[in-house]
Amino acid sequence: LWRDCPFLTVNLDDVEEAEAAMDGRTGSPRGTLRVNAAVTFAIGLVAPMLPGFCRRYPDVRVVLEAENRVIDLEAEEADVAIRIGRMADSSLMARRLADIELWACASRAYLDKHGTPANVDKLGGHTLIGWSDRQTEWGFTTPDGITRRMPLAPGTIIPEPSVLQVVLSGGGGIGRLPDFLARPLVQSGELVRVLPDHRPDSVEAHALYPSRRSLSSKVRVFIDALVAHTRDPFSNG
Repeated sequence: LWRDCPFLTVNLDDVEEAEAAMDGRTGSPRGTLRVNAAVTFAIGLVAPMLPGFCRRYPDVRVVLEAENRVIDLEAEEADVAIRIGRMADSSLMARRLADIELWACASRAYLDKHGTPANVDKLGGHTLIGWSDRQTEWGFTTPDGITRRMPLAPGTIIPEPSVLQVVLSGGGGIGRLPDFLARPLVQSGELVRVLPDHRPDSVEAHALYPSRRSLSSKVRVFIDALVAHTRDPFSNG
């Protein structure tokens, strides 16, 4: 009744948060859950697990914002953000999701025309596409445990992996994709993994959430579902 009362002004997010805290005891998460993720991670990690999550928790209304801008969770009232890389000190709570390998990939047509690199040194003779417009390195650990790093001078730069994927599939060169994005393309034959017997660089993925929401069951079950999905990306049940 208080929701419809014209004489009361309430913050529905605060109400939902209070309900969610109570739901932690009843096992029934509910309310609006605002999730922020970079476009590639929204496409490759979050979106595939949402159908199963929404079926399991029909009372949770998910608002997924896919953008590459780093937001202030507290200021913009987001519940969860997916971030990669080393976590800076902050008041946010963080839960590690997975280590994401960066696979070097190219199309079969590109490799048939230019040859397949047999080792890290051979990468230097290829068209390499980077994420950043500054000097960087690609790292690999060989089968016998030797770490090799390949300097990459700025050439073609495509910061968004989901866009890079299209360029690689079209025969544009060799580039690195997050493993969750590359794996199905390699399995389907659309792309070929370069130096598959070498362990590539990896980055950590975390779910961040404001400490004030740490007891929210809707946040907890969402992150649990995301962790489970990163371990078994081919199940969205």
